[in-house]
Amino acid sequence: MRLLRSGAISHGFLVSRSPLAPHAFIVAPLWGRTMSLEPIGRGRTVSRTPAQSNHPPKKIAPVLITHSKTDIVTFMNSQSVKYLILGGGPSGLSLAAALLRAGIEDFLVLEKESSAGGLCKSEEVDGSPFDTGGGHFLDVRNPKVTDFLFSYMPRSEWDEYHRDSRIDVKGTIINSPIEANIWQFDIDTQIEYLKSITKAGCNMGDPMPERFTDWIYWKLGKRIADDYMIPYNKKMFAEDLDSLGTYWLNKLPDVSFEETLRSCLERRAYGKQPGHAVFLYPKKYGIGELWRRVADSLGDRLLLNTGVEKLDFKTRTVNDTFSGEILINTAPWTDFQSISGLDEAEMDAIHSLRHSSIVTEYHPEMLDTKSHWVYYPDPVLSYHRILVRHNFCPGSRGYWTETNLTRYEKNPDAPAFLNEYAYPMNTIGKQEKMAFLLSSLEKYGVYGLGRWGEWQHFNSDVVVERAMALAEKLASS
Repeated sequence: MRLLRSGAISHGFLVSRSPLAPHAFIVAPLWGRTMSLEPIGRGRTVSRTPAQSNHPPKKIAPVLITHSKTDIVTFMNSQSVKYLILGGGPSGLSLAAALLRAGIEDFLVLEKESSAGGLCKSEEVDGSPFDTGGGHFLDVRNPKVTDFLFSYMPRSEWDEYHRDSRIDVKGTIINSPIEANIWQFDIDTQIEYLKSITKAGCNMGDPMPERFTDWIYWKLGKRIADDYMIPYNKKMFAEDLDSLGTYWLNKLPDVSFEETLRSCLERRAYGKQPGHAVFLYPKKYGIGELWRRVADSLGDRLLLNTGVEKLDFKTRTVNDTFSGEILINTAPWTDFQSISGLDEAEMDAIHSLRHSSIVTEYHPEMLDTKSHWVYYPDPVLSYHRILVRHNFCPGSRGYWTETNLTRYEKNPDAPAFLNEYAYPMNTIGKQEKMAFLLSSLEKYGVYGLGRWGEWQHFNSDVVVERAMALAEKLASS
């Protein structure tokens, strides 16, 4: 909370103490003048001149307010905008930037941290960029997204890479995905995998099961399930895998015996590469530099160190201070300290949401590999993935690990970063509850956007595309 001295100017109003009553203040409009704020104590002061508004000011006579100092402080700190955006990660920044490019300036972005970027922030560690939120790269498949982002970081500032991701399966490192690269195992192991694939339920015509673990065995066969998919997902998400739904696994391809056999005989991969088959990474910076530039383009429409402590959905008011005609949430629904304006079913949908937390940890050793990242299903190892920095960040050294917080053991000699909200969990019933929540809140003028606003495991390029689409919808409404 910011305290204002008598005589201070805020939001186009002059505040002065009434000579008639010690606890009364006179609030007088000062249209067309630049504000001069005089903060007392801690907190961030944000100034905005009346000229920055999209609407001409109305003439308002001086008003005598006879409330307490707390009331006058709340009044003077309040801000009302057309679009109030919660969260300054890639989703919120992209939406705000797209609105600005559409000529819409009447918005605010509230970010609780001291810097924007969300999971796509970078710090300098050992002389080179370290992406604190894990591995985040720019996929090149959507020119509309890349062209949008190139306006902040031109194409000439990026290097292009062809994805090299691998899996350490009991000490044998093969390319990912596993089902397309069984040919890289020794002959005896290839035979065992092929026999297992022939017995997979999807190849035997068995009905599709509902439980997560049963579905993995049905889809991929026992060897792939036991050696990779089951232990890896336990490390990444949770020991109780059957709390997860199967709706998000449909993107996994069927493992064809014929194609796998041909792959082994011809000693080459089959099928398509997964996402980020070709990706871009900054030549001189971490991925966070991109989002720092997008944030800078917003100017004082981005408020840092402004967490959501209190949120009223029906009035679209945050902390009794900020309000919007339309509210767009890109922050985790479960991170708000106090929520009002929702019914029991809507609150139940929010309380049902689950997420996982990760820790990224830096190690300076140079690894003898050309891969960009490696997956580790071995339950003995705490981490589930490493990102080999020196293979995609020129002039750097070392690598970083990504570990679920429940498995992390602190190393006092290694720089590490905690990401409390890393991955939304695809729990049973989540799809239905999120669909209900989002459709219900839209009636109040509230939208959910991005990885956390929609509670989906979207990559950054996907949330940019969705933010651009939402901005277009809002601008045309």
